[in-house]
Amino acid sequence: MKIIGMLAIAGWCFACGLTIQKERAPIGVALYSFNRFSLKDGLKKAKESGAAYVEGFSFHQPRGKFGEKSFAELSESELADVQSLLQENDLHMVSMYADGKTLDEWQVLFEKGKQLGLKFLVGEPEPQFWDKLDSLSADYGIKLALHQHRKGQSRFWHPDSALAALKGHPHFAVCGDLGHWVRSGLDPVECLKQLEGHLVSIHAKDLDSFGNPEAADIKVGTGVIDYKAVFTELRRQKFQGFIFVECEHDWDNNFDEVKAAVDFLSRQE
Repeated sequence: MKIIGMLAIAGWCFACGLTIQKERAPIGVALYSFNRFSLKDGLKKAKESGAAYVEGFSFHQPRGKFGEKSFAELSESELADVQSLLQENDLHMVSMYADGKTLDEWQVLFEKGKQLGLKFLVGEPEPQFWDKLDSLSADYGIKLALHQHRKGQSRFWHPDSALAALKGHPHFAVCGDLGHWVRSGLDPVECLKQLEGHLVSIHAKDLDSFGNPEAADIKVGTGVIDYKAVFTELRRQKFQGFIFVECEHDWDNNFDEVKAAVDFLSRQE
């Protein structure tokens, strides 16, 4: 009877033109991939790649009508113009890499995040700021995701370091970077397991070698990262955060690589 009932429901959905889709992590584009371009051109490229979500970065200079200002320096009215550009391209900016050096700079970035309607900031804050940043995160309703840069470039290169910072800071989360884990000689799947329940986003890239701090960024799906194993683990965790393509090669002409990565990652789910 259960099988008949399920078939009946499926038939009803088909007749009504409805489809039943499994839950999946949204695939987006980190605008850092297009950092050589204006915001207007970068958003157009992100849209044409097939992505629906983007992650900004605070030191981005949008150019065009915004002049030489960085994202962190834009006024409220200019941020409204940014929102208009996003809407024109049917894109949602849900996060921003925040490069705060002082508490004042961090507060400004949280304020910009609120004005843009962001879900979380991504950054690598110094320990003396952690308590205050956790409070700011609570006040603004915006999570702070600790970015896992490679060994030698960030205190958060290993999952253990991120987990230590999460203690006592309930508004912190983690942004896992598959490529930087590989550069640091870490198994991405094991890192994902260690960080289960804390991940809000993942930066997706691919590399030509493992355990090499200077490994070259290459087309996603052609390098050393086992994406089948990565997605098997993400499915096991029922991960519902965001996966952002971050293409860091062929900077002036990488649209085809970004689009190919969006297509490849979408197929993995």
